[in-house]
Amino acid sequence: NIDLYVGGSEHTIGHLLYIRFWTKFLYDLGYLPFDEPAKKLVNQGIILKKSDVYPYKAEKMSKSKFNVVTPDEIIKKYGADTLRLYEMFLGPIRQSKVWNTDSITGVFNFLNKFWYLFHFIKDGNDVFFLSDDDATKDELKILHKTIKKVQEDIENYSFNTCVSAFMICVNKLTELKCNKRIILEPLVILLSSFAPHITEEIWGKFGYKESIFFSEFPKYNKEYLIEDFFTYPISFNGKVRFNLELSLTLTLFEIEKEVLACEQTKKYLDGNLHKKVIVVSLKIVNIIK
Repeated sequence: NIDLYVGGSEHTIGHLLYIRFWTKFLYDLGYLPFDEPAKKLVNQGIILKKSDVYPYKAEKMSKSKFNVVTPDEIIKKYGADTLRLYEMFLGPIRQSKVWNTDSITGVFNFLNKFWYLFHFIKDGNDVFFLSDDDATKDELKILHKTIKKVQEDIENYSFNTCVSAFMICVNKLTELKCNKRIILEPLVILLSSFAPHITEEIWGKFGYKESIFFSEFPKYNKEYLIEDFFTYPISFNGKVRFNLELSLTLTLFEIEKEVLACEQTKKYLDGNLHKKVIVVSLKIVNIIK
C-alpha cells in the first residue's frame, strides 16, 4: 500500500472507493497483507476561476466549462519553476483557491533574486561566483531557521508557507550580501523540490556531475537557532509605547534598570517618577506611572 494519496474530493468515488473495494477483496482472498490501499489521505482543494459573466463569482475550472488555464503560456513567459511555486503559494493545499495571476510576478522576482545570490553582472553577463569564507552567526541562523521551517511545513503539507519562508530567507541573505557556499549550497538543495530546474542548473555550476536529487536533504542545527536578544514591548499603564531589544543574559533587575535608563522611557515619563516597574521575563515590561 502507498504512503500517501493526494487527490481532489471530486475524485473520491472514481479513485478511492474502487481501489478500497479491490484491496479489501484481494485481502479477503489472502492475496494482500493489508486491507487499506493508502496509509494517509489528503484531499486537495480545487482551483476556481473568476467568472467572465459574474466578476464576483468563482467557478470550478473544468474542460466542460471551457474555462481551464493552459500552463504553456505562463511557462513560456515566466518558466516552469515560477508556475510550480505560484501554484503552491496560492494557499493551503486542502483549501480551494481562486486562480489569479496578478501576483505571479512576485514569485518570478523571488527566483530572480535567488539567482543573483550566486551571480553578479559583468559586461552585461551573469558571472557565477561563490565564496569559501566562513559563515557569520546571522547567516547560519537564517539558513537553519529556514531548514527547520521548511522541514516542518513539508511534513504538514503546508507548501504555501514553505514558499514564504524561502522568500524571507532570500531577502535576508540578499541584504547581508551573502554568497558563501556553506550557506547557499544547503539552500539550493532545500529549494530543489519546489523549483527543480533553476536549482539543478545552479547545482551543475557548483561543479557536481550527479543530479541534485541524489544529494542529502539538509538538517537544521538547533544550536544556531538560540536567540541572544529578546525584543520587549515597553508599556506605560498597560499601553505599549515602544519596543526595546535587550540581552537574554540580563536579570530582571538589570532589565528594569536598562528600561528606565532608556531615552524613550524618559520621554513618556516626562520628568515624573514612576510608581512601579513590572518585568515579565520574555513577555513585556509595564511601567506604572
